[in-house]
Amino acid sequence: MEHLDAVLALAGFAFVTSVTPGPNNMMLMASGANYGFRRTVPHMLGISVGHSVMVFLVGLGIGGVFVALPALAVALKGAAVAYMLWLAWKIARAAAPEARESGKPFSFWQAAAFQWVNPKAWAMALTATTVYAGAIGTGAWVMALVALVFACINLPSVSVWTVLGQEVARLLTDARRLRLYNLVMAGLLVASLWPVLASVLAGVLAG
Repeated sequence: MEHLDAVLALAGFAFVTSVTPGPNNMMLMASGANYGFRRTVPHMLGISVGHSVMVFLVGLGIGGVFVALPALAVALKGAAVAYMLWLAWKIARAAAPEARESGKPFSFWQAAAFQWVNPKAWAMALTATTVYAGAIGTGAWVMALVALVFACINLPSVSVWTVLGQEVARLLTDARRLRLYNLVMAGLLVASLWPVLASVLAGVLAG
């Protein structure tokens, strides 16, 4: 019963963190508006599978590498900032309404790889494996269970943002509206970087 309560608590954490705004969801909303739900499915699957694999590996100890090598953690944060700024630029310059069919949404592998430079994904994985996993048990099977819970809850949660973007697209019938929408999405993606930017700046000032 105690373990069941811990799993339910983990499921609640997975839902809240998956469905609330963050880099993944901002990108899915933009993709839903620009490319539609069907073409964004690989992006959604890449997020869910990629993050679940990340949770499993972090639980097995890969996160300890960054604790032992602080310089590597700083390098990862720098790469995350640079990559997400590039993604924001790409969103801001996304295709006009009449060119949506020729555009290229994120692929499964791009979305899966993105989780490793996504600050929110790291925070979710570290919290899940350090706070919730310990209440369930120990061993690789526990980490596999934690990853499975995230996979089952994350996909339907993030799909909400794709549907929302697709519905918003009904209002984006001309290039000017779509351009404004993409600029707002790009701005929100950059804004989501604030915690990691603050962390990097604090590290630089402390040094």
